[in-house]
Amino acid sequence: MQERAEYCQEHHVHADRVAHVKGDMPDEVRLYDLAELFKVFGDTTRIRILYVLFESELCVCDIAQLLDMSQSAISHQLRVLKQARLVRSRREGKTVFYFLADDHVRTIIGQGMEHIEE
Repeated sequence: MQERAEYCQEHHVHADRVAHVKGDMPDEVRLYDLAELFKVFGDTTRIRILYVLFESELCVCDIAQLLDMSQSAISHQLRVLKQARLVRSRREGKTVFYFLADDHVRTIIGQGMEHIEE
């Protein structure tokens, strides 16, 4: 059975609702930035990295071991995650540890997992 596109049965614009939403709508730059943020979540490797960092602060060697990937591949993806401000790092001697940037990232990952498990 082919799904049909949804259309209004009767052409009637609810001007009050449209005006309300239009007044609260972010500008195009902010919406673009939001879309770019969600693109970062569109890569399985980055999601796997975020998930392991959801569980614990780790160095590149630890992440590479856990995900059975090369350190260079992990480093590349960590760079993308840092640029998106999803991951931060701290140095302890010669080792750099990575962790989720803030509770917002933790919430996004946690709620995403809850959503797919419903």
